[in-house]
Amino acid sequence: MAIKSDRWIKTMARDHGMIEPFVENQVRYDDGESLISYGTSSYGYDVRCANEFKVFTNINSAVVDPKSFDETSFIDLESEVCVIPPNSFVLARTVEYFRIPRNVLTICLGKSTYARCGIIVNVTPLEPEWEGHVTLEFSNTTPLPAKVYANEGVAQMIFLESDQVCDESYKDRKGKYQGQTGVTLAKT
Repeated sequence: MAIKSDRWIKTMARDHGMIEPFVENQVRYDDGESLISYGTSSYGYDVRCANEFKVFTNINSAVVDPKSFDETSFIDLESEVCVIPPNSFVLARTVEYFRIPRNVLTICLGKSTYARCGIIVNVTPLEPEWEGHVTLEFSNTTPLPAKVYANEGVAQMIFLESDQVCDESYKDRKGKYQGQTGVTLAKT
């Protein structure tokens, strides 16, 4: 496996639709206002968070069960800023839609700007031939409310290309999150 460079990312995005919409360079400012950076970096791609959020709430005293997740445990929010309650979490999605090649595994790591504020970004690997909007989970590990900004950078995708094509891809297995759009809750 080899980590792919900015040149490879730009080629795959432009010529093969791997990332849409695609931002070729790092964006740090908008009309002079400082942003949390997004776009192509040296060896990765910094994704943005869309303005669609599902804020976890315990209003119904539900039990968190990954095999039967209660949708009423979330409040839907459309906003440019989402405040995560203390010691809680929020689900969101990327602005970008991904189409991962058959010989590529993609790993996502949270940006240090958020990590240094106690906000952890969690995403499982994007498997070969998976496609869709990436569902993001933001955990607020602090005892204080914490902000997440829509349309700004939140995490970096690292692309690992294998010298062999996998025998069975996510698409071949008809994975349950294939082609997801919007914020997608846990499925069984």
